[in-house]
Amino acid sequence: MTEQSAGGRAAARRPGRWATRGPISSALWLCILVIYPVSALLFRLRYRHGGRIPVRGPVLLVVNHLSVLDPLACARLVFDHGRIPHFLAKEAVFQGLAGTILRAAGQIPVARYSSAARGSLDAAKEDLRAGGLVVIYPEGSVTRDSDWWPMRARTGAAHLALTTDAVVLPVAQWGPQRVHDYHAKKLHLRVRTPTDYLVGKPIDLSARRAEVRGGRPLDGKLLREVTDLMMSRVRDQLAELREEPAPATFHPGPGRDRPGGVPGSAA
Repeated sequence: MTEQSAGGRAAARRPGRWATRGPISSALWLCILVIYPVSALLFRLRYRHGGRIPVRGPVLLVVNHLSVLDPLACARLVFDHGRIPHFLAKEAVFQGLAGTILRAAGQIPVARYSSAARGSLDAAKEDLRAGGLVVIYPEGSVTRDSDWWPMRARTGAAHLALTTDAVVLPVAQWGPQRVHDYHAKKLHLRVRTPTDYLVGKPIDLSARRAEVRGGRPLDGKLLREVTDLMMSRVRDQLAELREEPAPATFHPGPGRDRPGGVPGSAA
Protein backbone atom coordinates (compact mmCIF):
# COMPACT_ATOMS: atom_id res chain seq x y z
CA MET A 1 0.00 0.00 0.00
CA THR A 2 3.02 2.29 0.10
CA GLU A 3 4.13 4.81 -2.47
CA GLN A 4 7.77 5.19 -3.53
CA SER A 5 10.12 4.98 -0.56
CA ALA A 6 13.84 5.58 -0.19
CA GLY A 7 15.61 3.24 2.17
CA GLY A 8 13.25 0.41 1.27
CA ARG A 9 15.40 -2.33 2.83
CA ALA A 10 15.15 -0.74 6.28
CA ALA A 11 11.39 -0.32 5.87
CA ALA A 12 11.02 -3.98 4.86
CA ARG A 13 12.24 -5.12 8.29
CA ARG A 14 9.53 -3.22 10.12
CA PRO A 15 6.54 -5.05 11.60
CA GLY A 16 3.37 -5.34 9.55
CA ARG A 17 1.69 -1.97 9.17
CA TRP A 18 -1.75 -3.18 10.13
CA ALA A 19 -0.37 -4.56 13.38
CA THR A 20 1.39 -1.33 14.35
CA ARG A 21 -1.51 0.97 13.48
CA GLY A 22 -3.60 -0.53 16.25
CA PRO A 23 -7.39 -0.62 16.44
CA ILE A 24 -9.17 1.45 13.80
CA SER A 25 -12.52 2.95 14.75
CA SER A 26 -15.44 3.43 12.40
CA ALA A 27 -14.65 7.15 12.22
CA LEU A 28 -11.05 6.42 11.26
CA TRP A 29 -12.21 4.01 8.56
CA LEU A 30 -14.38 6.74 7.09
CA CYS A 31 -11.40 9.11 7.02
CA ILE A 32 -9.20 6.45 5.41
CA LEU A 33 -11.81 5.67 2.75
CA VAL A 34 -11.89 9.35 1.76
CA ILE A 35 -8.26 10.39 2.21
CA TYR A 36 -6.50 7.39 0.71
CA PRO A 37 -7.97 7.50 -2.83
CA VAL A 38 -7.98 11.31 -2.97
CA SER A 39 -4.33 11.55 -1.93
CA ALA A 40 -3.38 8.76 -4.34
CA LEU A 41 -5.02 10.73 -7.18
CA LEU A 42 -3.54 14.12 -6.29
CA PHE A 43 -0.02 13.19 -5.20
CA ARG A 44 2.80 10.93 -6.31
CA LEU A 45 4.30 10.53 -2.88
CA ARG A 46 8.02 9.98 -2.46
CA TYR A 47 9.51 9.36 0.97
CA ARG A 48 13.05 9.72 2.20
CA HIS A 49 13.90 8.02 5.49
CA GLY A 50 10.29 7.24 6.32
CA GLY A 51 11.60 4.31 8.33
CA ARG A 52 12.70 6.81 10.98
CA ILE A 53 9.09 7.05 12.12
CA PRO A 54 8.88 4.66 15.09
CA VAL A 55 6.21 2.01 14.73
CA ARG A 56 5.23 2.34 18.40
CA GLY A 57 5.38 4.92 21.14
CA PRO A 58 4.83 8.68 21.26
CA VAL A 59 5.98 10.65 18.23
CA LEU A 60 5.76 14.36 17.45
CA LEU A 61 6.12 15.23 13.76
CA VAL A 62 7.14 18.85 13.17
CA VAL A 63 6.31 19.79 9.57
CA ASN A 64 6.57 22.89 7.38
CA HIS A 65 3.26 24.22 6.04
CA LEU A 66 2.83 24.78 2.28
CA SER A 67 -0.82 24.21 1.39
CA VAL A 68 -4.29 23.61 2.77
CA LEU A 69 -3.87 20.14 1.26
CA ASP A 70 -0.84 19.30 3.41
CA PRO A 71 -2.76 17.04 5.83
CA LEU A 72 -3.96 14.80 2.98
CA ALA A 73 -0.41 14.05 1.89
CA CYS A 74 1.08 13.96 5.38
CA ALA A 75 -1.62 11.58 6.59
CA ARG A 76 -0.44 9.17 3.90
CA LEU A 77 3.19 9.55 5.00
CA VAL A 78 2.23 8.48 8.51
CA PHE A 79 -0.29 5.82 7.49
CA ASP A 80 2.06 4.27 4.94
CA HIS A 81 4.64 3.83 7.69
CA GLY A 82 2.34 1.98 10.04
CA ARG A 83 0.91 4.72 12.27
CA ILE A 84 -2.31 6.67 12.66
CA PRO A 85 -1.81 10.46 12.56
CA HIS A 86 -3.53 12.88 14.92
CA PHE A 87 -3.45 16.45 13.59
CA LEU A 88 -3.81 19.74 15.39
CA ALA A 89 -6.26 21.59 13.13
CA LYS A 90 -8.11 24.87 13.36
CA GLU A 91 -11.49 24.69 15.07
CA ALA A 92 -13.38 25.86 11.98
CA VAL A 93 -12.75 22.45 10.39
CA PHE A 94 -14.67 20.74 13.18
CA GLN A 95 -18.16 21.73 12.10
CA GLY A 96 -21.20 19.57 11.45
CA LEU A 97 -20.95 15.89 10.57
CA ALA A 98 -17.37 16.21 9.33
CA GLY A 99 -16.34 17.71 12.65
CA THR A 100 -18.01 14.90 14.56
CA ILE A 101 -16.13 12.33 12.47
CA LEU A 102 -12.80 14.12 12.87
CA ARG A 103 -13.16 14.31 16.64
CA ALA A 104 -14.11 10.64 16.81
CA ALA A 105 -11.05 9.86 14.69
CA GLY A 106 -8.79 11.49 17.29
CA GLN A 107 -8.05 14.78 15.55
CA ILE A 108 -7.47 17.79 17.80
CA PRO A 109 -9.25 21.15 17.27
CA VAL A 110 -7.40 24.38 18.00
CA ALA A 111 -9.41 27.42 19.09
CA ARG A 112 -6.99 29.93 17.61
CA TYR A 113 -6.60 33.45 19.07
CA SER A 114 -8.39 32.26 22.21
CA SER A 115 -7.46 31.33 25.76
CA ALA A 116 -9.08 27.96 24.99
CA ALA A 117 -6.11 27.19 22.75
CA ARG A 118 -4.24 25.91 25.79
CA GLY A 119 -6.70 23.02 25.93
CA SER A 120 -5.48 21.91 22.50
CA LEU A 121 -1.96 21.55 23.84
CA ASP A 122 -3.27 19.57 26.79
CA ALA A 123 -5.19 17.24 24.46
CA ALA A 124 -2.10 16.74 22.27
CA LYS A 125 0.01 16.10 25.35
CA GLU A 126 -2.41 13.41 26.56
CA ASP A 127 -2.36 11.83 23.10
CA LEU A 128 1.43 11.64 23.19
CA ARG A 129 1.47 10.27 26.72
CA ALA A 130 -0.87 7.53 25.53
CA GLY A 131 1.65 6.59 22.83
CA GLY A 132 0.06 8.40 19.89
CA LEU A 133 1.56 10.20 16.92
CA VAL A 134 0.80 13.92 16.67
CA VAL A 135 1.42 16.04 13.58
CA ILE A 136 1.94 19.75 14.16
CA TYR A 137 2.59 22.66 11.80
CA PRO A 138 4.41 25.11 14.10
CA GLU A 139 4.06 28.01 11.66
CA GLY A 140 0.32 28.00 12.43
CA SER A 141 -0.75 28.61 8.85
CA VAL A 142 0.55 28.23 5.32
CA THR A 143 3.86 30.05 4.94
CA ARG A 144 3.60 33.58 3.61
CA ASP A 145 7.15 33.48 2.29
CA SER A 146 6.97 34.12 -1.46
CA ASP A 147 9.49 31.32 -2.11
CA TRP A 148 7.75 28.85 0.24
CA TRP A 149 10.44 28.77 2.93
CA PRO A 150 9.22 28.35 6.55
CA MET A 151 7.98 31.27 8.60
CA ARG A 152 8.95 32.06 12.17
CA ALA A 153 7.05 29.44 14.13
CA ARG A 154 4.86 29.50 17.22
CA THR A 155 6.15 27.84 20.36
CA GLY A 156 3.41 25.28 21.03
CA ALA A 157 5.38 22.46 19.41
CA ALA A 158 8.34 23.21 21.67
CA HIS A 159 6.05 23.04 24.70
CA LEU A 160 4.91 19.56 23.65
CA ALA A 161 8.46 18.46 22.88
CA LEU A 162 9.76 19.54 26.30
CA THR A 163 6.91 18.25 28.46
CA THR A 164 6.56 14.76 26.98
CA ASP A 165 8.91 11.90 26.13
CA ALA A 166 7.86 11.87 22.49
CA VAL A 167 10.37 11.21 19.72
CA VAL A 168 10.58 14.58 17.94
CA LEU A 169 11.05 14.24 14.19
CA PRO A 170 11.56 17.23 11.86
CA VAL A 171 9.80 16.62 8.54
CA ALA A 172 10.22 18.65 5.36
CA GLN A 173 7.70 18.47 2.53
CA TRP A 174 7.69 19.89 -0.98
CA GLY A 175 4.92 19.55 -3.55
CA PRO A 176 1.40 20.18 -2.18
CA GLN A 177 1.68 23.88 -3.08
CA ARG A 178 1.73 22.85 -6.74
CA VAL A 179 -1.81 21.53 -6.37
CA HIS A 180 -3.24 24.32 -4.25
CA ASP A 181 -1.37 27.61 -4.41
CA TYR A 182 -2.34 29.43 -1.21
CA HIS A 183 -0.64 32.64 -2.31
CA ALA A 184 -2.49 32.85 -5.61
CA LYS A 185 -5.67 31.26 -4.17
CA LYS A 186 -5.72 28.81 -7.07
CA LEU A 187 -6.43 25.11 -7.25
CA HIS A 188 -4.54 23.26 -9.98
CA LEU A 189 -6.23 19.89 -10.45
CA ARG A 190 -3.19 17.96 -11.54
CA VAL A 191 -3.05 14.21 -11.26
CA ARG A 192 -0.27 12.63 -9.16
CA THR A 193 1.80 15.72 -8.61
CA PRO A 194 5.29 14.80 -7.31
CA THR A 195 5.30 15.36 -3.56
CA ASP A 196 8.39 14.69 -1.49
CA TYR A 197 8.86 14.07 2.22
CA LEU A 198 12.15 13.93 4.08
CA VAL A 199 11.98 12.63 7.65
CA GLY A 200 14.93 13.88 9.67
CA LYS A 201 16.81 12.28 12.51
CA PRO A 202 15.23 12.59 15.97
CA ILE A 203 16.09 15.84 17.73
CA ASP A 204 17.92 15.21 21.00
CA LEU A 205 16.18 17.25 23.68
CA SER A 206 17.26 15.10 26.62
CA ALA A 207 19.36 17.80 28.30
CA ARG A 208 16.66 20.46 28.04
CA ARG A 209 13.98 18.02 29.22
CA ALA A 210 16.12 17.20 32.25
CA GLU A 211 16.39 20.91 33.04
CA VAL A 212 12.60 21.28 32.83
CA ARG A 213 12.08 18.27 35.09
CA GLY A 214 14.61 19.82 37.46
CA GLY A 215 12.54 22.97 37.76
CA ARG A 216 13.61 25.21 34.88
CA PRO A 217 10.58 27.23 33.84
CA LEU A 218 9.15 26.94 30.33
CA ASP A 219 9.84 30.58 29.65
CA GLY A 220 9.84 32.35 26.32
CA LYS A 221 13.60 32.11 25.90
CA LEU A 222 13.68 28.32 26.24
CA LEU A 223 10.59 27.79 24.07
CA ARG A 224 11.97 30.05 21.34
CA GLU A 225 15.35 28.29 21.44
CA VAL A 226 13.75 24.87 20.95
CA THR A 227 11.28 26.14 18.36
CA ASP A 228 14.06 27.64 16.25
CA LEU A 229 16.12 24.46 16.62
CA MET A 230 13.26 22.32 15.29
CA MET A 231 12.38 24.65 12.44
CA SER A 232 16.03 25.09 11.44
CA ARG A 233 16.21 21.32 10.97
CA VAL A 234 13.03 21.40 8.91
CA ARG A 235 14.34 24.30 6.81
CA ASP A 236 17.66 22.55 6.14
CA GLN A 237 15.84 19.38 5.09
CA LEU A 238 13.61 21.41 2.80
CA ALA A 239 16.75 22.87 1.20
CA GLU A 240 17.94 19.31 0.61
CA LEU A 241 14.65 18.38 -1.05
CA ARG A 242 14.69 21.49 -3.21
CA GLU A 243 18.43 21.21 -3.94
CA GLU A 244 18.98 24.89 -3.28
CA PRO A 245 20.35 26.93 -0.35
CA ALA A 246 17.98 27.91 2.43
CA PRO A 247 17.65 31.49 3.64
CA ALA A 248 19.50 32.37 6.84
CA THR A 249 16.39 33.71 8.58
CA PHE A 250 12.72 32.87 8.83
CA HIS A 251 9.97 34.91 7.19
CA PRO A 252 8.29 36.92 9.98
CA GLY A 253 4.83 35.46 9.41
CA PRO A 254 1.42 37.10 9.23
CA GLY A 255 0.06 37.56 12.47
CA ARG A 256 -1.54 37.65 15.77
CA ASP A 257 -0.03 35.96 18.78
CA ARG A 258 -1.88 32.91 19.94
CA PRO A 259 -2.23 32.12 23.62
CA GLY A 260 0.49 29.68 24.59
CA GLY A 261 1.94 29.81 21.09
CA VAL A 262 -0.47 27.14 19.93
CA PRO A 263 -0.41 26.71 16.16
CA GLY A 264 -3.45 25.75 14.17
CA SER A 265 -3.33 23.99 10.84
CA ALA A 266 -4.78 25.58 7.73
CA ALA A 267 -6.34 22.23 6.93
